[in-house]
Amino acid sequence: MITIGSYVKPKTLEEAYELNQARSSRVMGGMMWMRLGNARVKTVIDLSGLGLDQIEETDNVIRIGAMCTLRQLEQCECLRELYGDGIRESVRHIVGVQFRNQATVGGSVFGRYGFSDVLTALLSLDTFVELYNGGTIRLSEFVKRKPDKDLLLSVIVRKSKRMFRYDSVRRTKTDFPVIACAVVTGIVNGKETWYFSVGARPMKAALLEKQWEIPLDASEEQITEYAGKAASEFTYGTNMRGSAEYRQHLAEVLLKREIRSILEEKSGTQKVSD
Repeated sequence: MITIGSYVKPKTLEEAYELNQARSSRVMGGMMWMRLGNARVKTVIDLSGLGLDQIEETDNVIRIGAMCTLRQLEQCECLRELYGDGIRESVRHIVGVQFRNQATVGGSVFGRYGFSDVLTALLSLDTFVELYNGGTIRLSEFVKRKPDKDLLLSVIVRKSKRMFRYDSVRRTKTDFPVIACAVVTGIVNGKETWYFSVGARPMKAALLEKQWEIPLDASEEQITEYAGKAASEFTYGTNMRGSAEYRQHLAEVLLKREIRSILEEKSGTQKVSD
């Protein structure tokens, strides 16, 4: 059980940042995971009064406030118009609607949890994070950093014409994923580029970029080979949900399905799934 000494709802970002510099202070998101911990926190900081709970669309980006809930992300129409049902798929298995109405995007991303579907999905897109002190940096760079006392203000997805797929394997419907995979493809600097994000390895999600020109009429054997090459470049670990070898096998299967699905959409065909 977590024990909290005092609760503060700052009126400015500056006040929130200064409060958070104390070692005994922690920022609360939706308090979905933090409350399950066993710790004594002197000061918990609530960012809900700082206007970080909106999703804003401009001509070039979609800006997701750190205090937006996973339910807002799930229902975001502008993300759906750009990337289909991929984002919705990445969050729909997370416990239930009541949970997603409270858990925040900022908590999922800043925590850099190994089991995070949200981090796995966003990492595969052209995504940045806006930090109070650290400025705006790529999400792929942020996930490699050690945890610090900065504040995450927003997640920024840069608009682009990319095709996006997401899938995961769970032992039960609302359990943590055994493996989670996202595949994105688009034309970058005149070349077809594929992005593979694999999370729940069980380590935090990692990103792989490949400039592959996979033919639209690629055979099952060719797709299997590409998926195997991508999956083999990630490292995997063993825990109570599965072994490293099992996770790599699952990653190959999911990546194969996602590559095939993208190729089918490009060519306008539909094949029987695995």
